[in-house]
Amino acid sequence: MGTRTDTPLRDIPQSIQVVPQQVLRDRNARRITDGLENVSGVTSILTAAGSREYFTIRGFEAFGGLLNGHYDPQITSDSTFINVERLEVLKGPASVLYGDSGATGIGGTINFVTKRPLRDPFYEIGATIGSYNDYQGIIDLSGPLNDSRTVLYRLITSLRSTESFVDFNQARNFSLAPSLSFSLGENTDLVVEGDVNYLTRNSQQPDGLPTVGTIFPNPNGEVRRSFSSKGPVEDNLTIAGRVGYSLEHRFNENLKLQNTFRYTFYEDDDRNGSPDFFPTGLAADNRTLNRGGIIGSQFYDNYYLDTNLLSKFSTGFIDHQLLFGFSLNRNTTDLSFEFGIPAAPVDIFNPVYDNTVVSTGRNSISFTTRDTLGIYLQDQIAFTENLKLLLGGRVDIFEERKTDRLTNEETSQSDTAFSPRVGIVYQPIPPISLYASYSEAFAPTIGISASGEAFQPGRATQYEVGIKADLTDRLSTTLALYDLTRTNVTTTDPNDPNFSVQTGEQNSQGIELDISGEILPGWNIIAGYAYTDAKVTEDNTIPEGNRLYAAPEHAFNLWTTYRIQEGDLQGLGFGIGFYYVGETAGNLANTFEVPSYFRTDAAIFYERGQFRVALNFRNLFDIEYYKALGSETLVGVGEPFTVQGTISWRF
Repeated sequence: MGTRTDTPLRDIPQSIQVVPQQVLRDRNARRITDGLENVSGVTSILTAAGSREYFTIRGFEAFGGLLNGHYDPQITSDSTFINVERLEVLKGPASVLYGDSGATGIGGTINFVTKRPLRDPFYEIGATIGSYNDYQGIIDLSGPLNDSRTVLYRLITSLRSTESFVDFNQARNFSLAPSLSFSLGENTDLVVEGDVNYLTRNSQQPDGLPTVGTIFPNPNGEVRRSFSSKGPVEDNLTIAGRVGYSLEHRFNENLKLQNTFRYTFYEDDDRNGSPDFFPTGLAADNRTLNRGGIIGSQFYDNYYLDTNLLSKFSTGFIDHQLLFGFSLNRNTTDLSFEFGIPAAPVDIFNPVYDNTVVSTGRNSISFTTRDTLGIYLQDQIAFTENLKLLLGGRVDIFEERKTDRLTNEETSQSDTAFSPRVGIVYQPIPPISLYASYSEAFAPTIGISASGEAFQPGRATQYEVGIKADLTDRLSTTLALYDLTRTNVTTTDPNDPNFSVQTGEQNSQGIELDISGEILPGWNIIAGYAYTDAKVTEDNTIPEGNRLYAAPEHAFNLWTTYRIQEGDLQGLGFGIGFYYVGETAGNLANTFEVPSYFRTDAAIFYERGQFRVALNFRNLFDIEYYKALGSETLVGVGEPFTVQGTISWRF
């Protein structure tokens, strides 16, 4: 994903971490968070009641991601995880290849690589039973559809029902992910794939608990981790999915064309006008939780087309891989909401829910279309076997048109952004790669200043140096040092608080160490450490030097497994995981800190032939821990001790 070419990670001048299928399987990863906890510099912003997952990477928020190397705005929904083969995380800005970093993340980009059709017949069924009435069944079928094996298929389907440890927080999810692969001759391959996900849940708004009674003392006692501010509300149905194709044609061994199209959609059924509730803060008695209500529907459609040409050639003794391409993207957003609905408060220690509200009508109805054209060029230059240079640049032209359907007012904004990248890799000996890189990114900033001028795109600039080392042929490590600055951040206009100005700046500097692979036969490890100094460097309202929220200064992760290789116990394995997250700022104002925590996970599994059975333990010692949400008064709740039992059979 770091170059859009088949380039070894050791030859790419940027930190890229991969979470392989074996780790996801050993951990029984059910959500994206379970996988990304194994990558340094990635911090989850998550509550148990949330239906979508968010992260910070190198201190900056990451909202979306890539699917098979192409932009996908809905990929961070937990309902799309059943067909993920592995996770890849490209640290730092990636606009030069993927465009708008505001849609993926300035601090890094997550790529979800899906399971593709297999040439040999493969059939697997599995079931999981876990704490809090968590049940899931999965069927995975693949193989050829003709004798010549030029047409392959894969069909993955899952049904899951869970209640979770949070009161009134239950969900049912049905997912279907079919794909077909066609060999259209010796040099042409076509893959058609998609998925659809039906998620029925009693809430779409992320929940949280008051800071007083969780991380701070409350004279009335401690708030239960299972407390929900919502109460019994009507179920909400969302439908999300995607369909598309990827075509590759090889003219010869040195010239290749790739073409990809994908349509992505997300539909919220509006819960038949039933409201959703969210906490707004504790009253002075420290037990009455004030609440707000919201009613609304939301529909998102995204159309993405990318075409590129890769050419390999030489100029004298210098080898080149030249990539030229363009992408077209249209994203439409149809929103209809009623905000500010008064809702009855609830006693957090003796909750009695009154969810009766009086609707006065929608006060925000809009339709927005954003069109983006991106043109990119990249050259990977090999001067010698051990000295390589990477040069790249991209121009993005975007336009956003918005219609306010209450006032019939139409507004539009357009701009152009250029994103360059340069990097160098030097290998003094084959197992060691020394690298340095410079990259820029952009994110559209929609709005106008008090003088009526349109905002400039937000910018990010990163300097990175590092070392990649193959400690053995199966164990590798990366050490990266970076300096990442975000500019053109909107902040309150000191002359008119009703408007903003783009004078804000935020900076993140850090060190990251990752190691993964096989230490000894049967003994595997994936681990990382991150030191992150992420703070506000310029702002009109936030004090300079304030830390960015959900960006711990120190964080450490370790997951290691051992499988017995021979004897009567061959196939028996054990896993242990340690996850430390240091103190984090609860919000940008730095009004409070979320305490550090150290969590332990474990697993025991047995694999023999086609049979596998496993027990996974999360939060083994049942510690209480919380996560920063960026709120002034709320924190996210960490999951208590849970057990999951899984059984599967391949045939």
